[in-house]
Amino acid sequence: MPGLSIHVVDVAGGRVAQGMRVEVRYAEGEGCLQPLADGPVSASGLLEDERLARRFAPGRVQVRFHVAHWYRQAGSVLPQPPFLDVVVFDFGLADPGAHYHLPFKCTPWGYSCFRGGA
Repeated sequence: MPGLSIHVVDVAGGRVAQGMRVEVRYAEGEGCLQPLADGPVSASGLLEDERLARRFAPGRVQVRFHVAHWYRQAGSVLPQPPFLDVVVFDFGLADPGAHYHLPFKCTPWGYSCFRGGA
């Protein structure tokens, strides 16, 4: 199953980051990044958008995770400016037939994002 999936977990709280805004932009080949998906993380921890479940031509993807806003909404007290605000993760899609799964694990002070298996 080709496509892209994004799973967001608050490892500081041991829960999925339900409600965190995630933006996805895509550029085929060397083109300019264009908006692809934008929405909140679901109760399952996924950015659920049917536009991510398709075959992508080789190109670039940029994902923006709105970390500080989510933690503030969840009641965390963060400094101003926050250590992490909007985390931007850029990566390449080389194989149109592959599924690219991005587990994003975060705290207010750090994150990990990588290509996982899904």
